[in-house]
This record gives sequence, C-alpha cells and structure tokens, in this order.
Amino acid sequence: MPLPNGVYPTGAIEPICPSATWMGNRGEIHNQRGDIVRQFKTKSWVTCRLSYKGWTRKPLMQPGRYTELFFLDEATALSAGHRSCAMCRNTEYVSFKTHWLSANAFSANTPVADIDRAMHAERMSRSKSEAWQQSLGSLPSGVVILSNDAPFLWIGDRLFPWTSNGYGQSVEPGCGAATVQLLTPPSVVNAIRNGYRVQVHSSADVSMPHSLSKPL
Repeated sequence: MPLPNGVYPTGAIEPICPSATWMGNRGEIHNQRGDIVRQFKTKSWVTCRLSYKGWTRKPLMQPGRYTELFFLDEATALSAGHRSCAMCRNTEYVSFKTHWLSANAFSANTPVADIDRAMHAERMSRSKSEAWQQSLGSLPSGVVILSNDAPFLWIGDRLFPWTSNGYGQSVEPGCGAATVQLLTPPSVVNAIRNGYRVQVHSSADVSMPHSLSKPL
C-alpha cells in the first residue's frame, strides 16, 4: 500500500512512497493539516522499523508527534542522510556507530550526538567539497551516486537506476576509474567501506543482505 512522505536519495521529501521498507524521523515537520512545512526539526535523522513491538502510529502525521517518513530501502535512507535508530534497530545502530566512528577517525566513546552533528553538516553542505567526488571503482556496495542527474545504486561492478518503486535493470559503468558525484554522504560511505552492511531493496541484485520488515 502506498504511504505518504517518500524520501528521495537526495533527502528531498516526495508526497508518496509507493514501496517502503523503512520508516524515518526528522522530528515534527508537518502542520495541523498534515502538510510538510519544513525539511527537518532535529539534527538526529534516524531510520526505524515499520513495525516494532506491536506499536502503531496510525493515523499517520498526528498533531504534536514526529512526522513519519518512508524509504524504499536502507541504501536510500543512508543516501538521504539518515542513520539507524538506537531503539528499534539497536543492532544496526551499534554496528553503524562503531563503523562510522572508526572510519571517520573519531574515538570509540564519542557520543552519537557528535555523529548527528557531523552528518547534519554534510547534509547542509551537500556536494560542496571534494569529498563528494570519488572514483566509482573505489566505492563499496550500497552507495548511491548521481549520474546524468539521476540516482543510481552501486553494487559490486554494476549500477542500478533508482526509482520510488524499486531499482531498474542494472547497467555496466563505462569506466570504473571515473570520478562520480556521491549522493550518500562521504562519512557514511566511509562507514560502509569500513564494514557496515547495507540493506537494499529486493529489486537490486543479490549480493547484498535483505532485511525483512512487516508493513504498518
């Protein structure tokens, strides 16, 4: 069933999410009528399970509660600048935090608030530094890039065109050494390269782990 507030790999919020694997949170960003009126209210952008301990958030976008956002998969959520939730995705949260801190030269006891501040700074200066330009062949699987003004998921040695319904047929890149524009923030790319495993939608190939989530 289509859900509202689909998040694009750039972090932009679209009216509809036709296919959702995860829910997200940036604070309360809707008004009393359910209209999206801002892009975020907190620096802690998280990715949550669609279902957790039988809790329900229906109806969605209730006044005074955080705005439910939805993602095709975790690769999309990470590209948009969201990290794992510490409560409903604690295993992934610990893994992400561990790999992110190690890969980005932070001490192991750094609080998650520092990660959130660093990721927020990346989101606010998206694509404005050389770190957002990297060699395609050096990228780990699970990273989203921009090519010909469209998002593509990189897995192994192939690119998969992103759509809100899933990934299209894979294509071989022209040159693995080519420099490409990242959509996934560089610090997150570092965490993935360091070993964080990314869930991708089942429409993409095979070599990535696929998490199962129940619908709302």
